[in-house]
This record gives sequence, C-alpha cells and structure tokens, in this order.
Amino acid sequence: MTDTTTTETRPAHETVFLILFAIGFCHALNDMMQSLLQAIYPNLKATFELDFSHIGYITLVYQITASLLQPLVGAYTDRRAVPYALPVGMLFTFAGLLLLAEAPSYPLLLLGAGIVGIGSATFHPESSRVAHAAAGTRRGLAQSMFQVGGSIGGALGPLLAAFVVTRSQRAGMAWFSGAALLAAAILWYVGTWFRSHGAIRAAHHATHRVHHHLSPVQVKIALAILIALIFSKFVYLASLTSYYTFYLIHHFGLSVPQAQVHLFLFLGSVAIGTISGGPLGDRFGRKYLIWFSILGALPFALMLPYANLFWTTILSVCAGLILSSAFPAIVVYGQELLPGRVGMISGLFFGLSFGMGGLGAAALGVLADHQGIEFVYRVCAFLPAIGLLAGFLPNLAEPERRPVS
Repeated sequence: MTDTTTTETRPAHETVFLILFAIGFCHALNDMMQSLLQAIYPNLKATFELDFSHIGYITLVYQITASLLQPLVGAYTDRRAVPYALPVGMLFTFAGLLLLAEAPSYPLLLLGAGIVGIGSATFHPESSRVAHAAAGTRRGLAQSMFQVGGSIGGALGPLLAAFVVTRSQRAGMAWFSGAALLAAAILWYVGTWFRSHGAIRAAHHATHRVHHHLSPVQVKIALAILIALIFSKFVYLASLTSYYTFYLIHHFGLSVPQAQVHLFLFLGSVAIGTISGGPLGDRFGRKYLIWFSILGALPFALMLPYANLFWTTILSVCAGLILSSAFPAIVVYGQELLPGRVGMISGLFFGLSFGMGGLGAAALGVLADHQGIEFVYRVCAFLPAIGLLAGFLPNLAEPERRPVS
C-alpha cells in the first residue's frame, strides 16, 4: 500500500502529516515569492525614485487586495468547497511575479502587487481549511505546521533577494516564478485529497467541536479582542518587515545586502515562534499562550529603538520569536468560538492580518517621511501593550478527544 493510500484511509481523528507537510511546503513557496516584493523595496525605491509613502502604498495594495478577498473566499468555501482553487490561486501569484519583474512604471508595480494579493487571498483560507481537516485532534499543531511554512518562506525571500534579485536587478524575480508552478502541482494533489476525503473528516470534526456556553454578545466581544490583538501584532510586524532594512541602512549605515541578512534573522525567529505557538497552545491553553505572546514582546520592543546594532539584532529576534507564537493560537481559538465556520474565520483573520499590516505600512511610511524612521520605531514599541486585553478572553472547554487505540 502506498503512502498516498495510507494517508487517504486513516481515521478522521488521526493527524495526516503528509497533507500538512504538503501545504506547509506550498505555504513556504507562496510566502517566499510574496516576500520578494518587500525584499526589493530598496531596489524599487532607487529605480523609480520613490519615497517612503510610495513604498507604503505598494504594501497597501498588496495587503488590501488579499485582506478584502480572503474572508469572502473563506465564507464561500464554508458553503461549497472548491479544492482546486488552490492551484488556480498559485497561478495568480505566478502572473503577479512576472509583472513585478518587468513592470516599466509605478502603476504597473501596483497592479502586480494586487495580482500577487489575489493569489494570497485564494491560498490562505482554503489551505487553512485543509489543515483543519487533516489535523485530527492536534488542531494547534496542524495550524502551526501550516503557518510555519509561510514564516520560513517569508524569511528566505529577503535572503535570496540579497544574493539573486539585488545583483541582477528586479528581473531576477522572474526566476522564482518557477516555484509557483511547483506549488501548483503539489496543490493539485492536495485538492484531490481534500475533494475525496476532506468532507468526511470535516463531518467527523463537526461532532467533536469545542463546547462553550458563551452568549452571542460574549462571542462578539471575544472576537473584537482577537481583532485588537491581530492589529497589535501585525502593525508592529509591518514596521519591521517593511522598514527594518531602511532603519538599519539609515541608523547604522549598513549596505542593502547586509540589512537583508538582518531581516532574514528576524523573519527566521518568526518562523521558530510560529511552529512553537500551536503545540504550546494545545498544551497550556490558547488563551494563556495568546496573552503571553503579545504582551511578552513588549519589553524587547521598548528597548529596540535605543540599542546598538548587536542588541538591535538580538532584541528584534526575541520580539519576533515571542510575538509570532500568537497567531496559530488566535486562529484556532477563533475557530473554536465559531465552530462550523472554519473557512470564514481563517479568511477573516488572515485577511485582517494582511489588511492591518498594509494599512499600518502605509501609515508608517507617511509617518517616516514626516518624522523620520527612528520615530516610527519609538511609537510602534508600545503596540504589544495591547496584549493586556487577552486577559479578558473567556476560557473555552477542551474538545472531546477520541482515544487512540
């Protein structure tokens, strides 16, 4: 019996690691390609003579396109699964990368960023649904395995850009479009598995939901708190992913490749924190993990604007490691608040993470133009304090677990 057959016939309460590895790998490829956009910002700034506001608008178009579409995609697939939407979405990313590599004008750069955003909007909610279906009883672990792929890919993008895209100008991005075709092929297999077996496993999960006795008002308050925490996390992360290289270049006089290596170290810490967050939430409770991960980044964020280069690197890594552990737990907590709305919650939270990151990047770009990049980091240092709100999240009962025979 082949590994594929074994994967397809496992009981619904068991974790299907082959599928989780597949979507995690494709998430790595997807976010690696998307992170190239941010990695080539210094190149675009010089080539098109842009200011920080223009850089922020590129991020805004990309993030807003993804954020507006993701909840709609998730809500639709809750009612009617479209498993082959995954490879189709990857083809949008392929087309967007080619346009970004060859765009002769700023408006076409915005269009390319928007097309890449469409690919992201299609990929994330449907892949999160696949992770939920393949999770068995390990929902936090499954969400972390899915999300860490994105963190790893996001970390690799700047590092690869430092050695490939920067040297050959942005046309080097076209070489990475082949990764989109590889991901599309893998996602075709994943879509076939989900079409045949995902519905059966989803029906099993529906009978093993988290049972809570919260009123609709309490659920709405909890969702509002989660949204505030997402705002805190992703606006702070936007300050680093979009402007960290500029900060290092301006404040410490680093070259572009040197700054991109430091960005890689930060994004690598985000990957480690992401893979840790889900299992820790399964073990200690998602509410407490969320509380610790948002608020725990506060002291590092407060010290970062006043540190030398060595300690700036250390503090950014610590902040990324702690802060990134929150999102897998936030997604699963939201899914448990509204059982049966996995796609909608996944699309909403991923969409908000993109949208708030985009709005934050645009606003911070304007602020940097008027007050300086150092001022941006002094202001953003207080964002993790919003993590205090996590203390007001209600405790949810653990889901019933079927014993493994």
